Amino acid sequence: MDKRHLRRQIKSRLQDMDPDLIRDKSHRICDFVAQTEAFRKASVVMAYLAIPQEADLSRVMLYAWQQGKVVAAPRVEWEKKHMLAVEIQSMDAAYSRDVSGLRNPLQGRPVPMEDIDLILTPGLAFDDRGGRLGRGGGYYDRFLHSQRLKATVCGIGFSEQKVASVPMEPHDRYMDIVITDEGNRECRRHGGE
Repeated sequence: MDKRHLRRQIKSRLQDMDPDLIRDKSHRICDFVAQTEAFRKASVVMAYLAIPQEADLSRVMLYAWQQGKVVAAPRVEWEKKHMLAVEIQSMDAAYSRDVSGLRNPLQGRPVPMEDIDLILTPGLAFDDRGGRLGRGGGYYDRFLHSQRLKATVCGIGFSEQKVASVPMEPHDRYMDIVITDEGNRECRRHGGE
């Protein structure tokens, strides 16, 4: 199956999900993230700000703040087709919102890539090897390919987003871990094979 067809298929599945189910599954995902060694050891966690039909990571961000961790979120610079990590200190921080629902932090100090320990990465689909299908903009792909980045990269999605195989291209980055509402899957030994 090609990426375009798979994107349509998964978007349709997500549209059919009840908001209460999304909330419950998001809580389970956050609890699974908090149980990982990568989260426990991390000083700096980068987490996305969910759009509708994505797993909401607010709960795991709260866990991180309670444990004294730095929380970063992606800031997209549309005109440069670039994404950087900026520190946020609460869910009440100022954001702009685009037509897709993406929240972009308006303030926050940039966090150097080499300081990030764990990146919680959204996607439309994931497989057991750590393959990830994004929304097609390439922002995460470019960000995750930086030589300065040493973080554990964790794909986050609902069980409805798991597929047998994600079509991967040379510029695509395999996830180190995939976490859904059904649990964690370590992928380091499987990615790229």
